[in-house]
Amino acid sequence: MSLHTKTADILICAAGKNKLITKEKIKDGAIIIDVGMNRDENGKLTGDVDFENARKIASYITPVPGGVGPMTIAMLLKNSLILAKNQKE
Repeated sequence: MSLHTKTADILICAAGKNKLITKEKIKDGAIIIDVGMNRDENGKLTGDVDFENARKIASYITPVPGGVGPMTIAMLLKNSLILAKNQKE
C-alpha cells in the first residue's frame, strides 16, 4: 500500500481505519481527501489519515469532521429533489 500512497498526487482515503495513513505514506505536496469516519479511544471522531502530522506535508487535506460530510449531505439532498421532480412528471 505505501508504494501507491507515497506516489499519489491525490489520495482519497475511505478505509474505515483510524489513522491508517501516516505522514510517511504520503507524497510531499499531495492533496488528501479523507472520507473515513472512525472513533478514537476517547470517542472523538477521526478520519483514516493522521491529520495533525499529514497536514505538515500535504498541500491540502480535508478535516474530519467537517470535510466531505457537508458536500455528501448537499449531494444527497440535490439527488432527492431530482428524484422527486422526476417522479412527479
